[in-house]
Parts: sequence; structure tokens; C-alpha cells
Amino acid sequence: MLNKKNIKILFFGTPEISAYLLEELIKNNYNIIGLVAQEDKPVGRKGVIEAVPTKKVALKYNLPVYQYKKVSEHVDEIKKLEPDLILTLAFGQIVSHELLMVPKYGCLNLHGSILPKYRGAAPIQYSLLNGDKETGISLMEMVDKMDAGRVFAIEKIKIEDEDNYTTLVDKLKVASFLCVDKYLDGYLNGELKGEEQDESLVTFTKKIKEEDEVINFNEDATVLFNKIRALAMNPGAHFIFNDVKYKVFKTSVVKDNSDKKPGTIISYDKKNFIVKCKNDALKIEILQKPGKKAMDYNDFYNGNAKTFEINQII
Repeated sequence: MLNKKNIKILFFGTPEISAYLLEELIKNNYNIIGLVAQEDKPVGRKGVIEAVPTKKVALKYNLPVYQYKKVSEHVDEIKKLEPDLILTLAFGQIVSHELLMVPKYGCLNLHGSILPKYRGAAPIQYSLLNGDKETGISLMEMVDKMDAGRVFAIEKIKIEDEDNYTTLVDKLKVASFLCVDKYLDGYLNGELKGEEQDESLVTFTKKIKEEDEVINFNEDATVLFNKIRALAMNPGAHFIFNDVKYKVFKTSVVKDNSDKKPGTIISYDKKNFIVKCKNDALKIEILQKPGKKAMDYNDFYNGNAKTFEINQII
């Protein structure tokens, strides 16, 4: 019987969610022989080059790091590492067929949705955008087609109304390790045969762009509520008023049947900041001015009592 902790695993991943999984695998004595990650990139206003999150973990544990602009151009180097298994989570590059053929036990990917729903680049955000009540991590076979391989296991989690992108990532971090720890032995020993995905149920996500971050009060309040939490706390949805960009990180839906124009400020006082939407209204609870920290509405109002007025249009 194969043991998941004895086989040589080459880990592919880049952002925070991948860094969490990599560290948990290392701490639990998995035989991680190296990390393959995206290249380091400039961070912040000053554009300082900073190590990607997984690289920071790898260096902490003296793990070899391989960073390639195009990993599929470095198949020969990866072959020399002789991995038994390639395991990926949010790597961020397409992996070639030649590379998929390198490990004797194949390549597995952890995908942040309940496949076949939300194949593509932003599954976590889309589960929130669409107001889903559950999501999960799918342990799947990597094939030439994006997110299309057999699914060997799914670790599901509930999505609460209070969840946003940040909290959901935290839940999925934990689910990713649980999924590997519970099911990898079964995969290696052939006990998990995997299920082909039903192509008739496939949905795709697209990368979130800057224009997707704009709050348009001509939309329904519930749509905006979901959009705001799908982008919180990073990068944050925003509206612009008097040439100032205000990021909004938390709201709640307020019933409103008035015929006021969408974008009309219904309430702006010590207690509430409420804006009319196409249907109903949004109560803004956490927001941020440029150059300032995000703050709850009470703190914001104390320093910005004259910024908005009732009946103004945003």
C-alpha cells in the first residue's frame, strides 16, 4: 500500500491560499521535494519586488524554489527532480501535456469550487457573486483541458451571509488540506476511480477586471451586496463621488419600495448610511477613503459628517 507521506510531491502554487496548504503539508510531514511558483512581482505603490506567498513558506523550511515565466518550457528540469506526484493549487499557469506526463502518479489539482461548476480563474468570487450557499474544494485530475479532469473528492463548506472573499478563502484553505489528507491515499492506491464531469452542467468564470469593481446603484441591492462581499477585502468594490473613490467592504440590504432614483442617499447620519438601488437599498457598514484604513461607518461618519447629504445622488 502506498503512503501519501512517502511519495515525492512537487507542489505548484502561488498565492496565500496555496501558501497555507504548502505549510500544512510540510508541517504534517508530507515529502514535498520542491515548490514551483509564479515569478515575484512588484507590490504596493512603490513597486517593491516581493516574494510570492508560497516562496516565503518554502524559504522558511529550506525547500527548493523554482520560478518560471512559462513552466512548460522547463519540463526537462522538472523531470530531473523525479516527482512521484505533482499537486497544484492556484498556480496560475497552463500546464502542458508533456509536463502532465512526468510524475508516475499523475498530476492533481485542487480547485476552489464544486466542479463542474465554476471552471476557470475566479471560482471563489463567483460563488459569492451568485449568492451561493455552499462551495468547496475539488480534488481533480489535471488534463489538457482547463479544469475538465475526473473529480476524485470534494470537501464542501457552507457560505454564510457574513462571508466575503477573505473569509471564504480562509475556509477553503482549511478545506484544501483536509481534502488532501483524507483522500490522497485512496487516490494513490486506486481506491478512488474518480467521476467524469457532466459537461452539460459546466459553467465558467472569467478573471475579475477593474471595471467589475465599480458599484452601480442602478443594480438591485442584493446583486450589489453579493458583489461587494465577493471583492472584500481585496481589491474592494467602489463608487466615485466628487472625484473621490470610496471602497466599500461590507453592506446589508434594506427593504425600500420608494420611487427614488437609484444612487439617491436616503440616510446619512450618526446611525446609517443608506443608498437607494434599483430595487431596495444598501446600508453601507464598512468603507474606506483613499489613503486611509478601512473603517466601520460610525468611525467614518465621525470624521466625515459633511461628506454626503441626504438626497444627493451617487
